Order: sequence, then structure tokens, then C-alpha cells
Amino acid sequence: MMRAVLFDLDDTLVDQRTAARAAVVGWAASLGIADVDVAKRWARISSRQYALYQQRVLTFAQQRRERVREFLDAAVTDEQADVLFAHYLERYEARWAVFEDAIPTLRRARIAGLSVAVLTNGEEDQQRRKLDRLGLADEIDVLVASSTLPAGKPDPRAFGHAVDLLGIDAGEATMVGDSLLIDVLGARSAGLAAVLLDREDEHATTDVPRVRSLHDLTFIA
Repeated sequence: MMRAVLFDLDDTLVDQRTAARAAVVGWAASLGIADVDVAKRWARISSRQYALYQQRVLTFAQQRRERVREFLDAAVTDEQADVLFAHYLERYEARWAVFEDAIPTLRRARIAGLSVAVLTNGEEDQQRRKLDRLGLADEIDVLVASSTLPAGKPDPRAFGHAVDLLGIDAGEATMVGDSLLIDVLGARSAGLAAVLLDREDEHATTDVPRVRSLHDLTFIA
């Protein structure tokens, strides 16, 4: 019996990728950087440095500073990096947007009698602010952010903490997320069922359960 569904947040419920792309282009232009690949370069750097934070090699603040240093290829101080990142962050947060299928899907899950949680590899205060601003906070029962955990997804402890918080067994929960490795394979290794959200049809050959839209999810309690 399924009793709960866990959703990733960024690029599952919230269009984080578009927000980051637009923010870094504007931020880079303000710094005199006009590289046509600026968004892709920032995304690669962010992914690499954020992974080090998830592994607890860097703190949340440190990974932000390292993203700035690598992007600018400059040995700026911590204080300078913080100021520079704040300029990017202001643009990024202004562009947060929820996917049109997110709120209807969360409501369908609840109508089906399921508990609804968000399990995110993010910093709790920022992710809670995101939920509040985008009208998602009232649509879920629990937010679990990796900043409060020993490690983030795909570490099994992240999924284990979430189901423990919901008071259920791992086999009674399904994880829905956009990352094959982090959300789906991570969840399955922890004993949860999992569905890959593949909006861009990037994993057409995978053998894991997959949907192109959250509207395609079916909930049976």
C-alpha cells in the first residue's frame, strides 16, 4: 500500500534551471562578461561545487564562494565572493516560478489520501522561502531539506529520514524527481519506489518508471 509521495523541488515542482539561466546571464553582463556559453558554464560549475556541499566537503556558504571564484577565475576574498554571489542571488530569486503541473498534482496526491513531502537537496531556509513565495507551502505536509541531514540525496539516509518523519516504511513511499541518479536510483537503493520526471525526454531508453509531466502521475493509496 502506498501511503506517501515525496517530490524533489528544483526542476520538479519549480523551474530552477530557467531561473538560474536568466539570472546568470544578467549577472554576468553586469560584470562585463558576454560569453555565449555563460549559462552552461555556470551550470557545470554549480553542479560540481554543490555536489561537494552535498558530500559535506564544503559548507553551503563555501560552495557559493567557490562557484564565484571558478566562474570568474579570480582569487577573490570570502567577503568579495559573498557580495558578488548576492547580486546573482537577487536575480535568481526574482525569477523563481512554479511549473503549471505542480500544484494540481500535489492536490491530486492529497485527494488520493497520500501524505505529501518535499525532499530537496537544498538549504532549508532558502527552500522554505521558495515554497512560501510560490504558494507551495500549503500544498505539502513536510519539507525535508538536506541542510538538516548528514548527507543529501542520493545517500540512503536522506530518504530514510524523510520516511521516518512521515512515520511510514520505505516501501510505502514513492519518490518523484527529475534526476535519474539522485532522485530515482537513490530512492530505489533506499527501498522506495521511484518515478523519473523527464520533461525533456532525455532518458527515453531507461527502464525505470518515467513520465514527461506531473499530470501523467497516477496516485493510488
